[in-house]
Amino acid sequence: MKTGISGMHGAAGTSRKVFSFHPSSFILIAVLLLSGCGFQLRGAAHLPYETLHVAASTTSTFATQLRRAVTSGSQTKVVDNPKEAQATLHVLSEQRQKTILSLSGGGRVREFQLIYLVSYRVADKDNKELRAPTQIRLHRDFSFNDSDTLSKESEEALLYRDMQTDAVNQLMRQLQATRATAAASL
Repeated sequence: MKTGISGMHGAAGTSRKVFSFHPSSFILIAVLLLSGCGFQLRGAAHLPYETLHVAASTTSTFATQLRRAVTSGSQTKVVDNPKEAQATLHVLSEQRQKTILSLSGGGRVREFQLIYLVSYRVADKDNKELRAPTQIRLHRDFSFNDSDTLSKESEEALLYRDMQTDAVNQLMRQLQATRATAAASL
């Protein structure tokens, strides 16, 4: 395939100009457009703390996932002892709620709304508040069918797991945004 402009002759002897591009030209154009608009891949999180303690229930899967995200996605070290930590993230509550969205004509549930709530606060070594109590609220709607109860239970568990991952990502972004506040107060 040739790059550039090539001439072609039609049936009446007239010439038409047809553009033909090499496939790598499209990739180059896409990269130039994306870099021109400021797009860049998400790299490691730059948390404003060198060490962080996560104070949460030992059975909290949210806290476990958060510790993993901080350890693998940033330069911040997660420590077990709050006295060794520059900041402590307190997971105040973690709730799962399920509400009915719609019913069929026969009074059977057709849709549910799943809600996942996480409340947290961040404090320094002296328990001085670096971030006031904040709540992350996520919700997902899903249809329900009595005949597919087992598969719908699996779907519900998957949706809650997905919301938990989203909440961890949101919390990481919120911690990054507290950089100026935390640096000024430390």
